[in-house]
Amino acid sequence: MSSESFDRSTPTPVLLVGVDFGFPHFDGELEELGLLAGTAGLRPVARLTCKRKVPDAALFVGSGKADEIRMLAQMHGAQEVLFDQALSPAQQRNLERHLQMPVNDRTLLILEIFAQRARSHEGKLQVELARLQYVATRLVRRWTHLERQMGGIGGRGGPGEKQIELDRRMIDESIKRTKERLQKVKKQRATQRRRRERHGIFNISLVGYTNAGKSTLFNALVKARAYAADQLFATLDTTTRQLYLNEAQQSVSLSDTVGFIRDLPHGLVDAFQATLQEAIDADLLLHVVDASNPNFPEQIQQVQKVLKEIGAQEVPLVLVFNKLDAVDPERLPAQLQDQYELDGLPVSRVFVSARSGEGLPQLRQLLAEHALRAEAEHAEAHGGDERDQEEVDGAMPPGQDAEY
Repeated sequence: MSSESFDRSTPTPVLLVGVDFGFPHFDGELEELGLLAGTAGLRPVARLTCKRKVPDAALFVGSGKADEIRMLAQMHGAQEVLFDQALSPAQQRNLERHLQMPVNDRTLLILEIFAQRARSHEGKLQVELARLQYVATRLVRRWTHLERQMGGIGGRGGPGEKQIELDRRMIDESIKRTKERLQKVKKQRATQRRRRERHGIFNISLVGYTNAGKSTLFNALVKARAYAADQLFATLDTTTRQLYLNEAQQSVSLSDTVGFIRDLPHGLVDAFQATLQEAIDADLLLHVVDASNPNFPEQIQQVQKVLKEIGAQEVPLVLVFNKLDAVDPERLPAQLQDQYELDGLPVSRVFVSARSGEGLPQLRQLLAEHALRAEAEHAEAHGGDERDQEEVDGAMPPGQDAEY
């Protein structure tokens, strides 16, 4: 895998490497990294984990472990090494020299998957911005061969340095252009949201860890055909549909958004600000959780972390524990609706199966209650404004209008 190209014709055999620094929830089996690699079109052939107190400044893992990685890669025919953590540009460059093969990290892997999956103009722009920002920090590695060709001549202004400056200018200009185009998209979305607000439509956004079943739930609720698959990041582009709630005798707006993941690159969070704005501006968030995944508590925390990062932590939230049909019989809940403690506060939780439909009536009823409550609060607030206006109008002499 190259940081400059996302093209994949045949699956590349890769060695997966994870380093345990003593943080909670370390993925000792590198299961998620393996899923990410497979989603990106790579073929994991071996896995290696090790423990360290702190990353090695030069090689991330130290020279002895780097030698072990090289031997293991050669033994299994790996053509690339993939780290579960983010590498600095210098660590990546040093590892490639030491291992004599391409080395990449989780950040680039997620960027590659996003590039493969983006379908809309907005999605492609957002991925391009994140990719440009990532590549901009790794220009040195592309042009060091020019300095070697000069025989180690010292001083400033060598061909490698000149090429880096040219590349940096080109990338900076590309980043500026992409940001300007994204700003236009952001304005369009803001206009659409204001239109919904003027019509008093209650806005609901689906959020959750990648592959929690958000799109399947979205399709089940609105009878749509948004792309849904049992894979990571199947949905990148926001889809919004009207959902009629017979229980509330009104329609609400339902949006399906991009999934979150552990260590989601900050560049992607920033780049996808236009898409994630749907979550920030929602009246209610449906936090969809894969109830069949034993690591769901950690996944919930990761999603909450991103929601806080984008400023959506104050939006009212309902937990939807999905994939009830895949939960082991001994772990099935006693009731489909209860409370779950989230960040020290009780939150409404509903168990559903988007595939079988179990629990969906309870979820629709809960959504209707939220929509009706919001409608009542809206009417009360505006009713108060109207009463105030009537009092002001009554106090004014005939023929004069109230001034504001």
